Amino acid sequence: MTSLFLSAKSLKLTIICVWFGIFICLSQPWSLLQDYGAFAFLGVIGAIFANATGAGGGVVFMPFFNQLGFSVTTSVATSFAIQCCGMTAGALTWYAYFKQLKTVHLTEAQQWSVLPKVLMLVIPASLIGLWLVQLNSQSLEQLSDPDTLHLGFGVFSMGLSLGIITSVFWVKNQSFNTSLYSIDYVSLIIIGLIGGGITAWLSIGVGELIAVYLIIRRFNVTFAIAVAVIVSAFTVWAGVVYHLVVTGAVHWPVVLFAGAGAIIGGVLAKKLVLYFSPKNLKLFFAVWIFILGVTSLPF
Repeated sequence: MTSLFLSAKSLKLTIICVWFGIFICLSQPWSLLQDYGAFAFLGVIGAIFANATGAGGGVVFMPFFNQLGFSVTTSVATSFAIQCCGMTAGALTWYAYFKQLKTVHLTEAQQWSVLPKVLMLVIPASLIGLWLVQLNSQSLEQLSDPDTLHLGFGVFSMGLSLGIITSVFWVKNQSFNTSLYSIDYVSLIIIGLIGGGITAWLSIGVGELIAVYLIIRRFNVTFAIAVAVIVSAFTVWAGVVYHLVVTGAVHWPVVLFAGAGAIIGGVLAKKLVLYFSPKNLKLFFAVWIFILGVTSLPF
């Protein structure tokens, strides 16, 4: 426990030092701070909601970038880069929580016991789905029409939210699932493939789909969110490579400040999740995604 705490503390200190080192080495750091410093607040808010719900940070960043007039490619690429910061911080925080459960809360530890299995199923499938779409550049360009992107984002988000709200009133039994069945193995792989493909297009997708599925299958809600965050972290890191090498569309000044805020938000999100009851957490998740979906519709 102590070594885990010390390693986490050392990692945070290293990240802070690296960020300040990059900031100081910039040609006009204080000018950038004035122009883009407010994006740090966006990063904090986006990462808190992303890591507290399992929904990727794109549910916050994409509508905002749309209002700023970013191109579709720049919006997606920048969203990926920011999420690499926030979702990674959240993933490390949730994984540390998982490791602590064995010594703190044995009942909840049992409910989280399938975490490694779920990750081994979903992460490879998500990366394959992501890369299949990204490497098919022609189809990705067709999907990158602004109206198509915003309509897809809005419909996808609203559909997910309605599915979660339904699950709140449909699943009455409060006992949680602790085992994977044959249907879960097949479903998680399929959802990972589809979710990874959607993430390549919208910068969100796989985390939301996995969280909804696990919630409907009556797994622990915080466990479902943690899985979604960890899978999303791996997916955005795999996805940002395409935008670094092929599109070069990442807007780095925004990432510098929003990414720093996202790291803070990713660490704080766990406290928000553990404050809510499972039912209220589901409703919070659903309402938030529904609102963002409505605001993203191109009319």
